[in-house]
Amino acid sequence: MSTARQELAQPLSFPAHFLLGSATAAYQIEGAATADGRGPSIWDTFSHTPGKTWNGDTGDIAADHYHRLEDDLDLMASLGLRAYRFSLSWPRVQPTGRGPANPKGLDFYSRLVDGLLARGIVPVATLYHWDLPQALEDEGGWTNRATAHAFADYARIVGEALGDRVAIWTTLNEPWCSAYLGYGSGAHAPGHTDGAAALAAVHHLNLAHGLAVQQLRAVTTNDPQYSITLNFHVLRGEGPGAEEAVRRIDALANRAFTEPLLRGHYPQDLIEDTADVTDWAFVQDGDLAQIHQPLDLLGVNYYATTTVRLWDGATARQNNDGHKDMGGSPWPGSPQVEFVAQDGPHTAMGWNIDPDGLEELLLDLHTRFPDQPLVITENGAAFDDHLSVRPDGSYAVHDPERVDYLHRHITAAHRALTAGVDLRGYFVWSLMDNFEWGYGYSKRFGIVHVDYETQRRTLKDSGAWFRQLAVTGAVPPLTSGRDAVPSAMTVR
Repeated sequence: MSTARQELAQPLSFPAHFLLGSATAAYQIEGAATADGRGPSIWDTFSHTPGKTWNGDTGDIAADHYHRLEDDLDLMASLGLRAYRFSLSWPRVQPTGRGPANPKGLDFYSRLVDGLLARGIVPVATLYHWDLPQALEDEGGWTNRATAHAFADYARIVGEALGDRVAIWTTLNEPWCSAYLGYGSGAHAPGHTDGAAALAAVHHLNLAHGLAVQQLRAVTTNDPQYSITLNFHVLRGEGPGAEEAVRRIDALANRAFTEPLLRGHYPQDLIEDTADVTDWAFVQDGDLAQIHQPLDLLGVNYYATTTVRLWDGATARQNNDGHKDMGGSPWPGSPQVEFVAQDGPHTAMGWNIDPDGLEELLLDLHTRFPDQPLVITENGAAFDDHLSVRPDGSYAVHDPERVDYLHRHITAAHRALTAGVDLRGYFVWSLMDNFEWGYGYSKRFGIVHVDYETQRRTLKDSGAWFRQLAVTGAVPPLTSGRDAVPSAMTVR
């Protein structure tokens, strides 16, 4: 199916209930790393370790959202966002990951939620976006079963504090990254390179999700929805044995989560593929029943596709899986699979641009899990943005590549919706430029530009384009946005 198809004469419109919003993560934007009792996280430790992040960048200040909350809430309102997906910093709420809540930490998120509601924006809270308290990592982190139970206690604390106002709860963001990049490849915090540890982390993250959902359901009072967000790998096979290469990576990347979460079991082929890595003894009786909790929404993060093939064992093995190479592998038990470079165009991350992949993913999930509502919790692109000055002295960022990217992916999402997929919303990543993990401040995903020296926010053309989408519910033409942002939209 071609993305070059003719656009319809009438604008594509989404239903009135469709959530059009933006997303962020606590460590990437908040800053205030030691303010008001916040404890250290694994990303504080990792980013302060030489050689782990680009230019030695850290999230100590980031976009200083913690100190600019009201201004940023006004910015969201000016964008017409119907919903805002944010994450809570676990060590801001529980500095060591255990024990009583830090009142100042909870107060920040309470003010955030109240500010959203006052502006007519639906609060969507993610409990965990990778910032594990360092004290828990010192005890084994996600390789330690006790961390899953600590997470459940944290969920209960947050649920008791905000469970009368948050509309949608997301337990985990991209547990694939937490497990495989954090404990397998070394590209993310805590930076370990152990395949067995990565698989143990997969299970304990799944268990943490199930336990947390149960805790939230026990304490929330406003009838919210419950979800988890997964970064699905849309796989393309190439060459002899393509089907086998796809099967192996699908098991590790996708089915290691969807099967226990949505069907109550781990794939047998995954267990067999990784038998030389681990015996899966960390899965205890009753765990799968705890994990298999009904979900109101399944969050879908999509950025690009992945091409795999069986390695011939002779030529140099390609490793173009879209992630930094830090010496380990995020693919335990599958050294015979290689990741092939894909044709462009590409984003500044080197990821290929393929909106059809999003449509295919949504249709596939709908086919496999027909009764499961879906929401696109992240989709967006990094490009090399440049700040310019208009004749009137106001600032502008012309980012036609991002506008085109969003237009084509939103259109793909609409095609899936029209085809019968129960799709409930779309959240652009990201609201603002931020600390992009191992890439530091070198990559910009935001629809709002952040000058990290002054913390000035400037709406990009993509932000103006998305504002029109959010306000009208109709997909704007590609010409919308450029030079359409008044100087008042530069927040100083």
